[in-house]
This record gives sequence, structure tokens and C-alpha cells, in this order.
Amino acid sequence: MMPKRAPSIQITDSITLGGDRLLIIEGPCSIETEDLTMQVAESVKKMGADLDVDVIFKASYDKANRTSVGSYRSAGMQEGLRILQRVKDELGMPVITDVHESTQVPTVAEVVDVLQIPAFLCRQTDLLIAAGESGRAVNIKKGQFMAARDMRFAAEKVRSAGGKNVFLTERGTTFGYHDLVVDMRSFPIMREFAPVVHDVTHSIQQPGAADGSSGGARWLAAPLAKSAVAIGVDGLFLETHPDPDNALSDGPNMIPTAELPAVIAKLKAIWEVAK
Repeated sequence: MMPKRAPSIQITDSITLGGDRLLIIEGPCSIETEDLTMQVAESVKKMGADLDVDVIFKASYDKANRTSVGSYRSAGMQEGLRILQRVKDELGMPVITDVHESTQVPTVAEVVDVLQIPAFLCRQTDLLIAAGESGRAVNIKKGQFMAARDMRFAAEKVRSAGGKNVFLTERGTTFGYHDLVVDMRSFPIMREFAPVVHDVTHSIQQPGAADGSSGGARWLAAPLAKSAVAIGVDGLFLETHPDPDNALSDGPNMIPTAELPAVIAKLKAIWEVAK
């Protein structure tokens, strides 16, 4: 007997998650410079148009969960939101970014289309309720320590505050040895109570493995994503950078921007068959 599927949700007026179109959430890990952010956003927009997939641009104004105190944390809230607003205004793209504290939610919600709850904060009740009250769609990343079925309680917290458009993102489970493991059972399990996205590039991250920063196994991105798409997901989350080896954060697991269209084209083909 096939498990039930949660109904689709409305991300923006023109983007539905859990329907007949694949959603790609894509962008750099952090905002490094305004020029680089706009460059990547333009590439993401073009890819979406060329491949006929829905896209949301992703970039973090603050990476609060870093391996060491000296790690780059991004442009900061005020400057980061200004740049994300420029992406929206000039390119007409919806945007998503992380929020770490409930007090940040009202300000961030004025700019972004989707509020993202980081994996380590997926149980923070006040943050989830504030996100639900914002009126924006909410993406909750599954904690690296969480059972898939328990994520329904995180979704319920958002819904209890009026947030109808909530979805979940799988990014692997940690056992404390620098690797994350994706249990493929988590996709159909979580899809019972919310649409599900696979975070491809964070699933191949190796937290703390690079002597004070995170490593990654970039070569595993495509194989892992193919498996998730074949099992059944509603969208994909991928971080990208024109020159990942010289990126200021999460470079080892980001995909070179020039390679993304070919990667997404193959994944879309599998998704079309699997759906």
C-alpha cells in the first residue's frame, strides 16, 4: 500500500510545491559580494527558463553555525537583505534565506518569499511559531539528529501559528564522524505530512572535516540526487558558486555554476519518469 501524500502548497503566486513542476532552490552558500550574488542569480534564472523548472534563489546573509570562530559568516543582515531585495527587483526572482532567531523573522519576511529554518534549529518552538505567523512560506530543514517521522511536529508548530505553506528538507543524518548519511526512507515518510525537498549539497558536506572548516564530497552530489529524485521528492536544494574551490564558505560541497544546467537536466528527466 502506497503511503499518502501531503497536499501541494503555494510558495508564491506562480510557484506550487508538490504539483506537476520540479522546484529548484539554488544559489551560493553565503553572500560574498554583491556582484557575485547577482552573477549567480542571473545564471539560476537562465537555467530555470532554459530547462522549464521553477527556481528560487538562495543565499544566506548570516551563517551562524560555523565550525570555528574565524569562519566567514556572510554580509550581515542589513546588507544581505538589501542585496536579496535587488535580486527580486531586478531579476524578478523569489528568494529564500535562513533565520536564526524569532526576532529576525518580521524584518526578513519583508524581503524574502520563503523563510528557511536551519537544521540545528528545527525544534526551536518560538522560531517556528514566529515563522508561521509571518505569512511567508516556511522551509524547515530536518535536523541531523532527527527521525524523519518526528519532523511532523516541527511542521505542526508552524501550522499552529497560521503558516499553511510549510515544507521539509532532508539534508542527512550525522553520527559524529564528519559525514552525513541520507536515509532514503525519509523522503516518503516526510512526504506524508508535507512536501519534501532534497538538500543535495549539504547532504555531501563533511562537517568539521577540514581542520577548522567543513569539507565535502562534491563528486557524490549527482549520484545521491538521482537516488532521491527516483524515490520521489518535490524539489531540490543545491548550493552553487562560479569557483567553489575559492568560495568563502562550504566550497567543497558546492557545484560549479557552469556545470549546473547539465546536472539539473538529468535530474529533471529522472523526476519526470518517477512522478
